Amino acid sequence: MPLVLVTHPRERLTTYFGEEALASLQKMARVKLNPDSHDWSTPELIGAAQGCDVLIAYRQTALTADFFAAVPGLLAAVRCAVDIRTIDVAAAGREGILVTQASAGFGPAVAEWVIGAMIDLSRHISPSAAAYWQGQCPPPRMGRELRGGCLGIIGYGEIGRHVARLAQAFGMRVCVYDPHVQSPDPAIESLGWHELLACADHVVCLASATPETEKLINAQALSCMKPTAFFINASRGQLVDEPALLQALERGALAGAALDVGCAADQMPSLELARHPRVIATPHVGGLTPQAIAHQALETVEQTRDILQGRMPDGAVNPAQASRLTSRMPS
Repeated sequence: MPLVLVTHPRERLTTYFGEEALASLQKMARVKLNPDSHDWSTPELIGAAQGCDVLIAYRQTALTADFFAAVPGLLAAVRCAVDIRTIDVAAAGREGILVTQASAGFGPAVAEWVIGAMIDLSRHISPSAAAYWQGQCPPPRMGRELRGGCLGIIGYGEIGRHVARLAQAFGMRVCVYDPHVQSPDPAIESLGWHELLACADHVVCLASATPETEKLINAQALSCMKPTAFFINASRGQLVDEPALLQALERGALAGAALDVGCAADQMPSLELARHPRVIATPHVGGLTPQAIAHQALETVEQTRDILQGRMPDGAVNPAQASRLTSRMPS
């Protein structure tokens, strides 16, 4: 019976893989789990992966050239996430090892987080709750409705489309900046970069993390926003120049910010920003719902099933270089 290694640290297995996916996997293969509470180092991974046919990688697990060179029997590295930046795909290909990634099943979950953050910021919910928890009686503060406000979405991918539909249901004007995508919905306005920043009451960053989008939200971009605007980041920390955002908040150049990601470990919000009184922050939980996690985990199980049965799976990143698998496929 084939052997599959799942690298999720012990405390992350239930939350980021789930019992249903694990049970399905155990029906088709012997499963080896990570008994430790930490993500394995490369030497630990090399030792654990010996004799394994497939490795299912936790979202933080780094798979390096040294790792791929030291696992002669491995057919595939299956990432239980969309992000494969910590996998050396070129090195995997040189060794004939397939790399796969999961599709994004967290669009609705992240979109709901975004709308919740917008309401929280607009109605001062978190500061009021925090005051009550500390035994204080906060003064009533005037809030703002989403209805009639302008939402500016940076990056009109799957999550952006979910956010746009929810915002329209709240009666918002929805504007989008994405040089690669044109919205088919005539009610959604495609604007230029500076135009979107200048008109939006809520600026939501959902762009992909690429070298071109590094520090996309910088001092210049922040200076284009209205001082009454809120900034929400549910994409990746490296899209934001964090010192510039902190300075804008300190100066009162922004009304506030909501962050589910940042430049701390595992894409967590940075503590210096998260503790600011105009910021609400969550520890990278936008996509952390049972439905979203099950989507990706079960998809990796299906990918693993295909690989073990000699088929090229959906989500294959380097199929042309996956010679170990293709040599087992029917001609």
